[in-house]
Amino acid sequence: MEQATTPTRENPLLLIQDRILRGINEFVHLEVSGNIVLLIATIVALVLANSPVADAYFQFWKTEIGFKVGEFQFYETLQHWINDFLMAFFFFVAGLEIKREVLVGELSTLRKASLPLMAAAGGMVAPALLYLVFNAGGEGAYGWGVPVATDIAFALGVLALLGSRVPASLKVFDGHGHRR
Repeated sequence: MEQATTPTRENPLLLIQDRILRGINEFVHLEVSGNIVLLIATIVALVLANSPVADAYFQFWKTEIGFKVGEFQFYETLQHWINDFLMAFFFFVAGLEIKREVLVGELSTLRKASLPLMAAAGGMVAPALLYLVFNAGGEGAYGWGVPVATDIAFALGVLALLGSRVPASLKVFDGHGHRR
């Protein structure tokens, strides 16, 4: 019968493996780990989209994936799966958390909700005004600047990374279902 091998000085590979796994475990349990991954992925995506490999990068998002059961088949692009499924799920969860906060949490009174309401209004009005400023008199003047819906994910990520330097009323929920 073999004994379980534990990391020792005798086996440096197991020692390295143990350190790596411990580091990964600590990172996964950090409150801001998801936000760090989001920001790194954003930077990587921006670099790839503006690099010589941009065509391959955009082609990757057009890769079709799906499933087939008998005669039924459902295949969509990777971009479609993310836009229509994962983003819908994210906003469903965000909506449930906001509803809970309005009913019994940090947004249950107008006094408590005033700062987040002003921030939300500013988050919609400021991009629209910037659009109008940059497009006044040009071809795009008849369009309308609409804040990208995924801005909520980035806003939550930045707020989480800023930690205690941000008023608690702006961090009503942290994207993980935890009240602050």
